Amino acid sequence: MSSFARRLGIEHPLIQAPMAGSTSAALVAAVSAAGGLGSLGAGYLEPQAILDQATQIRAGTSRPFAINLFVLPDDLEPDMAAVARARERLDALMEREGLDVRTTMPARWAPRFSDQFAALCEARPAVASFAFDLISPTQVHELKQRGIVVVGNATSVAEARAWAELGADAVCVQGAEAGGHRGSFLHAPEESMIGLFALLPLVARAVEIPVIAAGGIMDGRGMLAAEVLGASASQLGTAFLACPESTAAAAWKRDLPNVEEHRVVTIRSFSGRAARGLRNHYVAMMEPGVDALPLYPVLNALTAPLRRAAAQAGRGDLLSEWCGQAAAMARNLPAGELVALLMDEYDSAARALG
Repeated sequence: MSSFARRLGIEHPLIQAPMAGSTSAALVAAVSAAGGLGSLGAGYLEPQAILDQATQIRAGTSRPFAINLFVLPDDLEPDMAAVARARERLDALMEREGLDVRTTMPARWAPRFSDQFAALCEARPAVASFAFDLISPTQVHELKQRGIVVVGNATSVAEARAWAELGADAVCVQGAEAGGHRGSFLHAPEESMIGLFALLPLVARAVEIPVIAAGGIMDGRGMLAAEVLGASASQLGTAFLACPESTAAAAWKRDLPNVEEHRVVTIRSFSGRAARGLRNHYVAMMEPGVDALPLYPVLNALTAPLRRAAAQAGRGDLLSEWCGQAAAMARNLPAGELVALLMDEYDSAARALG
């Protein structure tokens, strides 16, 4: 067991990635109960929902868990002309595809980060992780006063250094292979699509805090390989998408075993922020002209009715099917069983290396 795992109070150097919109309290609790670190993706949740989910997790396990937030400005002033254009395109698409919903103007484009952060502090998880930007030194201090371990997401050496200099306890290195939203904040996403096994040793050499590896790791062999390259733990997301505890849409889970790796691409047309996922019918229709669409979280809010309707209709081809590069290796197992299998694979690979 790594010293980092011991510090977190977990048995295995395994973290379930905080996939906002796809992680349930049951999934988080099951992974933590099995000896890993379950992570709640709370980027879309209002403050009370964060507190409620934390309570549900604690009802399922007494073991440590993490909560992840997206760092965003509290107040947004979108380009309303771009909003109007996006609504027109999305409404036309939904009409063509036979979905009986249309876009709406939400009361807020996203929950206020400052309110989410306050709820996270009140929930007091063992670990708080952050993506999309740095938090403030004051916020780092608030977390550490409560005994909460701080983990920042990085897609480059410069971003990892920024988190280390801020006082983070660890940095999660997101390789280009990772599914879901890119965490880049110092670079344009296309400038930080660095493969995990190239980036990992570079970051391990550049910072003195523990490094977590994320991106394309789907089995115990990948976890061991990441450890050899300097990781103190591995973070797996897509590997847990097919678990029954995951709240990913049924159509999305159905598509996972058939994902062809060359069709996992960077997409901006669902949320307005670069994310890795399956190039499906929606992406083919909407990605051309994406530069005219509003940025995250505005576009994410506008596409929400379409995504909900598509999930209800079983239309995976219209969903944001986020996934990592090796998605076809996902296994439909209960989360606790998957943790045990991953660690058996990890141990077997370690023995094979002698």
